[in-house]
Amino acid sequence: MKTVSAPHSTPQLHAIDDDECRLFREASELAGRKWTAAILLALARGAERFSEIHTSIDGISDRLLAARLRELEAQGLVTRTVVPSTPVQIRYGLTQSGGELITILQPLVRWAKRSGSRDEADA
Repeated sequence: MKTVSAPHSTPQLHAIDDDECRLFREASELAGRKWTAAILLALARGAERFSEIHTSIDGISDRLLAARLRELEAQGLVTRTVVPSTPVQIRYGLTQSGGELITILQPLVRWAKRSGSRDEADA
C-alpha cells in the first residue's frame, strides 16, 4: 500500500509498507467478518455460556456460532473455560486482546454515525 494523495478535506495517509499492509488487511478482515463483532459484543455485555451468546445474536445458527467461537479462540480474542461439573459447563470470555478490538472498533461506529447509516442512505 502506498501513500495516497487525497482531497484537501481528507488527511493524507502515512506510507504503509508491504508487511503493515498485509497486517492491516488481515486485521480488518478478521474484525469485519460476519458475526465477529456481534459475538465480541455479546461477551463484553456479560454473556458467558453458548446459549446466552446465541440468544443475544439474532439470526446466527448454532453451527456457525460454534465455528466462530473456535476461530476467535484460535485468534486469541476469546477464552474457553471448561468447568468440571455435572453436566460439564463451558464458559466463554473476552481476552484482553478481544476487549482491545472492541475499543478499537468504537471510532468506526462513530464514523458510521457521522457518515450516515446504510438504512438512511436507502431511504
